[in-house]
Amino acid sequence: MSPKSTSSAAFQGELGAFSHAAAQKLLGRKIRALPCQSFRDVFLALASGKAATAVIPIENTLHGSVHENYDHLLEFGFHVIGETSLRISHQLIAMPGVRFRDVHRVFSHPVALNQCQRFFQKHKRIEAVPFYDTAGSVKMLKDEQPPSAAAIASETASKIYGGIILKRNIEDDPQNFTRFFLLSKQDSSRKNTRGQSKTALVFSVANHPGSLFKVLACFALRDITLTKIESRPLRGKPWEYMFYVDFLGSTEDQRTKNALANLAELAQFFKILGSYRPTP
Repeated sequence: MSPKSTSSAAFQGELGAFSHAAAQKLLGRKIRALPCQSFRDVFLALASGKAATAVIPIENTLHGSVHENYDHLLEFGFHVIGETSLRISHQLIAMPGVRFRDVHRVFSHPVALNQCQRFFQKHKRIEAVPFYDTAGSVKMLKDEQPPSAAAIASETASKIYGGIILKRNIEDDPQNFTRFFLLSKQDSSRKNTRGQSKTALVFSVANHPGSLFKVLACFALRDITLTKIESRPLRGKPWEYMFYVDFLGSTEDQRTKNALANLAELAQFFKILGSYRPTP
C-alpha cells in the first residue's frame, strides 16, 4: 500500500457500500478509499498505517448496536473523532438484460436481506442468498454473471458496477438509519470545544448494589444528557459487564470534567473513546 494519507479511509465492504458513503460524507468525496473484507480488517488497516482513518457502523435504528465494533474499539484503543448517520435505502439491482420476472435469487448482506423481508414474502419464488457485503454482491453480479440473479445494495453501487435498478426502496421500514464512527489514532478532543459536541466512553463498576446508579448520577446531577448506554460482557469475568455511554458535551467543558472526575472515583475502569462534533 502507499504511505498513509490524511484523506485515506478504511471501511468494511466494496466501493459503493453504505460505509463508503459514510466515509465520503465525513471526509469528502475525494478520499482515498480502502475497502476491507471484515470489520477486524478495518481496524488492522488503521493500526498498520495503511489508512489514516477508519469508518465503522456502530448502530442501526432497526437492528441495534454492532457489538463486534464496540469490542474492537476497546481492543485497539483508537479515538472516535467524528460521527454521522445515513438513511439506508435498499435497491434491487441486476445486470443489463436481466428482467425482474427472470430473477430467482437475490444476493446481499444478511442484515440487508433481513430488512427486506416483506419483499421476499411477496415474491416467494425469489430466494434470499447471504453474501458478505451489499455492494460486493453487485460487484459479483458483474464479475461472475450468475443466471437469474440480482442483488440488494445502494443506488451508488448500481452506478459503480453498471447495474440497473429493477425495484427501488424495497426495505420494510423507511425509518432505517445507521450511525457511523470516524476513527483515528490521534485524539481531536481539544479541537471540539465549540458547538454541540458528543463524548463516548466505556467504564466498568464493581458488582455491588447501586454501583451503576451512582455512576449515572455523576451525569444526572450535572444535567448532562446521555444519548446511549450499552452493556457488553467483560471477557474473562462471567456475568460482569462493560458499559458504553454516549453523552452530549465536550471533555473540555467544566461540568464534563467534574463528572469524569467523579466517575474516576466510582468506576473500576473507564476510558474516553472520543469527544467530537457530529456531522449532520
